[in-house]
Amino acid sequence: MLLRVVAGLMLLAGVVAFFAYLHTMGELPTASVAARHLREMKDRSVTPPLVTPATYAAIAALPTGLDVGEYSGIERRAVSLEGHIQRMVRAADDDIHLELVPERQMAGEPFHTYVTAEITPAWRRGSSSWRFPRLVEAFHPTLGGVTPWEGGTRRVRISGWLLFDYEYEPERLSANRPRLSSWEIHPVTRIEVWNDSTGGYQDDPR
Repeated sequence: MLLRVVAGLMLLAGVVAFFAYLHTMGELPTASVAARHLREMKDRSVTPPLVTPATYAAIAALPTGLDVGEYSGIERRAVSLEGHIQRMVRAADDDIHLELVPERQMAGEPFHTYVTAEITPAWRRGSSSWRFPRLVEAFHPTLGGVTPWEGGTRRVRISGWLLFDYEYEPERLSANRPRLSSWEIHPVTRIEVWNDSTGGYQDDPR
Protein backbone atom coordinates (compact mmCIF):
# COMPACT_ATOMS: atom_id res chain seq x y z
CA MET A 1 0.00 0.00 0.00
CA LEU A 2 2.79 2.38 0.97
CA LEU A 3 4.61 1.73 -2.29
CA ARG A 4 1.47 2.60 -4.26
CA VAL A 5 1.08 5.87 -2.38
CA VAL A 6 4.72 6.78 -2.99
CA ALA A 7 4.45 5.86 -6.66
CA GLY A 8 1.28 7.92 -6.99
CA LEU A 9 2.91 10.95 -5.36
CA MET A 10 5.94 10.63 -7.62
CA LEU A 11 3.69 10.46 -10.68
CA LEU A 12 1.73 13.50 -9.50
CA ALA A 13 4.94 15.44 -8.87
CA GLY A 14 6.15 14.59 -12.37
CA VAL A 15 2.90 15.75 -13.95
CA VAL A 16 2.96 19.00 -11.96
CA ALA A 17 6.59 19.61 -12.93
CA PHE A 18 5.80 18.94 -16.59
CA PHE A 19 2.90 21.40 -16.67
CA ALA A 20 4.95 23.96 -14.75
CA TYR A 21 7.64 23.64 -17.43
CA LEU A 22 5.09 24.11 -20.23
CA HIS A 23 3.67 27.14 -18.41
CA THR A 24 7.13 28.67 -18.04
CA MET A 25 7.90 28.02 -21.70
CA GLY A 26 4.72 29.83 -22.77
CA GLU A 27 3.11 26.66 -24.14
CA LEU A 28 -0.10 26.83 -22.04
CA PRO A 29 -3.01 29.30 -22.04
CA THR A 30 -2.18 29.98 -18.36
CA ALA A 31 1.11 31.61 -19.40
CA SER A 32 1.34 35.39 -19.55
CA VAL A 33 0.89 37.31 -22.79
CA ALA A 34 4.62 38.09 -22.78
CA ALA A 35 5.54 34.42 -22.29
CA ARG A 36 3.24 33.22 -25.08
CA HIS A 37 4.56 35.94 -27.39
CA LEU A 38 8.15 34.98 -26.55
CA ARG A 39 7.45 31.35 -27.44
CA GLU A 40 5.81 32.39 -30.73
CA MET A 41 8.84 34.50 -31.67
CA LYS A 42 11.28 31.72 -30.75
CA ASP A 43 9.36 29.25 -32.91
CA ARG A 44 9.51 31.31 -36.11
CA SER A 45 10.46 29.18 -39.12
CA VAL A 46 10.17 31.73 -41.94
CA THR A 47 13.30 33.06 -43.64
CA PRO A 48 13.51 36.86 -43.25
CA PRO A 49 12.84 38.71 -46.52
CA LEU A 50 15.44 41.34 -45.59
CA VAL A 51 18.49 41.15 -43.32
CA THR A 52 20.24 44.36 -42.23
CA PRO A 53 23.85 44.40 -41.01
CA ALA A 54 24.04 45.43 -37.34
CA THR A 55 26.77 46.42 -34.89
CA TYR A 56 27.20 45.61 -31.23
CA ALA A 57 26.54 49.25 -30.41
CA ALA A 58 23.27 49.11 -32.33
CA ILE A 59 22.17 45.99 -30.42
CA ALA A 60 23.07 47.66 -27.12
CA ALA A 61 21.05 50.73 -28.09
CA LEU A 62 17.80 48.83 -28.69
CA PRO A 63 15.17 49.85 -26.12
CA THR A 64 14.36 47.72 -23.07
CA GLY A 65 11.75 47.94 -20.33
CA LEU A 66 8.92 47.92 -22.89
CA ASP A 67 5.69 45.95 -22.99
CA VAL A 68 4.87 43.41 -25.70
CA GLY A 69 3.01 45.87 -27.90
CA GLU A 70 6.00 48.20 -27.97
CA TYR A 71 8.83 45.77 -28.73
CA SER A 72 6.94 43.40 -31.03
CA GLY A 73 7.35 45.84 -33.93
CA ILE A 74 11.13 45.73 -33.61
CA GLU A 75 10.98 41.92 -33.71
CA ARG A 76 9.76 42.12 -37.31
CA ARG A 77 13.34 43.02 -38.25
CA ALA A 78 16.19 40.63 -39.03
CA VAL A 79 19.88 41.47 -38.68
CA SER A 80 23.32 40.03 -39.32
CA LEU A 81 26.19 40.43 -36.86
CA GLU A 82 29.87 39.60 -37.37
CA GLY A 83 32.18 38.34 -34.65
CA HIS A 84 33.32 35.17 -32.92
CA ILE A 85 31.50 32.47 -30.93
CA GLN A 86 33.26 32.40 -27.56
CA ARG A 87 30.98 29.72 -26.05
CA MET A 88 28.10 27.51 -27.14
CA VAL A 89 25.80 25.30 -25.06
CA ARG A 90 22.64 23.28 -25.61
CA ALA A 91 19.81 24.95 -23.68
CA ALA A 92 16.99 23.20 -21.77
CA ASP A 93 14.57 23.74 -24.69
CA ASP A 94 17.12 22.13 -27.09
CA ASP A 95 18.17 25.44 -28.63
CA ILE A 96 21.90 25.84 -29.28
CA HIS A 97 22.91 28.98 -27.40
CA LEU A 98 25.75 31.01 -28.94
CA GLU A 99 27.72 33.80 -27.29
CA LEU A 100 28.68 36.15 -30.12
CA VAL A 101 31.49 38.61 -29.34
CA PRO A 102 33.38 41.11 -31.50
CA GLU A 103 36.88 39.98 -30.47
CA ARG A 104 38.73 36.76 -31.20
CA GLN A 105 38.84 34.58 -28.08
CA MET A 106 42.30 33.21 -27.37
CA ALA A 107 43.45 30.66 -24.80
CA GLY A 108 43.60 32.07 -21.27
CA GLU A 109 41.72 35.29 -22.06
CA PRO A 110 38.77 36.45 -19.94
CA PHE A 111 35.34 36.11 -21.51
CA HIS A 112 33.84 39.09 -23.31
CA THR A 113 30.43 40.71 -23.08
CA TYR A 114 28.29 38.91 -25.66
CA VAL A 115 25.18 39.05 -27.80
CA THR A 116 23.03 35.93 -27.55
CA ALA A 117 22.15 34.07 -30.74
CA GLU A 118 20.14 30.85 -30.65
CA ILE A 119 19.71 28.07 -33.19
CA THR A 120 16.35 26.36 -32.73
CA PRO A 121 15.57 22.69 -33.49
CA ALA A 122 13.34 23.68 -36.42
CA TRP A 123 16.26 25.35 -38.20
CA ARG A 124 18.76 22.62 -37.32
CA ARG A 125 16.57 20.01 -38.97
CA GLY A 126 17.13 21.69 -42.31
CA SER A 127 20.92 21.39 -42.29
CA SER A 128 23.26 18.59 -41.23
CA SER A 129 25.99 21.24 -40.95
CA TRP A 130 24.14 22.83 -38.04
CA ARG A 131 24.48 19.86 -35.71
CA PHE A 132 26.30 20.58 -32.47
CA PRO A 133 29.58 18.71 -33.23
CA ARG A 134 29.83 20.30 -36.71
CA LEU A 135 29.27 23.76 -35.25
CA VAL A 136 32.00 23.20 -32.67
CA GLU A 137 34.39 22.37 -35.53
CA ALA A 138 33.23 25.44 -37.43
CA PHE A 139 33.32 28.02 -34.63
CA HIS A 140 36.28 26.83 -32.49
CA PRO A 141 34.57 28.00 -29.26
CA THR A 142 35.90 27.76 -25.73
CA LEU A 143 35.47 24.23 -24.36
CA GLY A 144 35.68 23.40 -20.66
CA GLY A 145 36.93 26.88 -19.86
CA VAL A 146 39.79 26.86 -22.36
CA THR A 147 40.27 27.57 -26.06
CA PRO A 148 42.09 24.52 -27.45
CA TRP A 149 42.11 25.72 -31.05
CA GLU A 150 45.26 27.10 -32.64
CA GLY A 151 44.52 30.69 -33.59
CA GLY A 152 41.53 30.94 -31.26
CA THR A 153 37.90 31.32 -32.27
CA ARG A 154 36.93 31.75 -35.93
CA ARG A 155 35.34 34.78 -37.54
CA VAL A 156 31.65 34.30 -38.33
CA ARG A 157 28.56 36.16 -39.49
CA ILE A 158 25.28 35.21 -37.83
CA SER A 159 21.92 36.27 -39.28
CA GLY A 160 18.40 35.93 -37.91
CA TRP A 161 15.34 37.53 -36.39
CA LEU A 162 15.60 40.06 -33.57
CA LEU A 163 13.94 38.86 -30.38
CA PHE A 164 13.43 40.59 -27.03
CA ASP A 165 13.81 38.16 -24.12
CA TYR A 166 12.21 39.96 -21.17
CA GLU A 167 13.63 37.30 -18.84
CA TYR A 168 17.04 38.92 -19.31
CA GLU A 169 16.25 42.53 -18.52
CA PRO A 170 19.40 44.47 -17.47
CA GLU A 171 18.76 44.17 -13.73
CA ARG A 172 18.78 40.37 -14.06
CA LEU A 173 21.97 40.04 -16.10
CA SER A 174 24.84 38.10 -14.54
CA ALA A 175 28.06 39.94 -13.83
CA ASN A 176 29.96 36.68 -14.31
CA ARG A 177 28.56 35.95 -17.78
CA PRO A 178 27.63 39.42 -19.01
CA ARG A 179 25.11 39.74 -21.82
CA LEU A 180 25.25 42.95 -23.81
CA SER A 181 21.46 43.23 -24.04
CA SER A 182 18.11 41.55 -23.52
CA TRP A 183 17.87 41.54 -27.33
CA GLU A 184 18.93 38.38 -29.14
CA ILE A 185 19.29 36.99 -32.65
CA HIS A 186 16.73 34.22 -32.28
CA PRO A 187 16.13 32.13 -34.22
CA VAL A 188 19.33 32.11 -36.25
CA THR A 189 18.47 31.68 -39.94
CA ARG A 190 21.91 31.78 -41.55
CA ILE A 191 25.46 30.91 -40.49
CA GLU A 192 28.54 32.01 -42.41
CA VAL A 193 32.17 31.29 -41.53
CA TRP A 194 35.08 33.37 -42.80
CA ASN A 195 37.34 31.64 -45.32
CA ASP A 196 40.88 33.02 -45.35
CA SER A 197 41.61 31.38 -48.69
CA THR A 198 38.83 33.20 -50.54
CA GLY A 199 38.77 36.32 -48.37
CA GLY A 200 35.03 36.02 -47.80
CA TYR A 201 32.28 34.20 -45.95
CA GLN A 202 30.98 30.76 -46.87
CA ASP A 203 27.61 29.32 -45.92
CA ASP A 204 28.65 25.76 -45.15
CA PRO A 205 30.09 26.03 -41.60
CA ARG A 206 33.01 23.61 -41.74
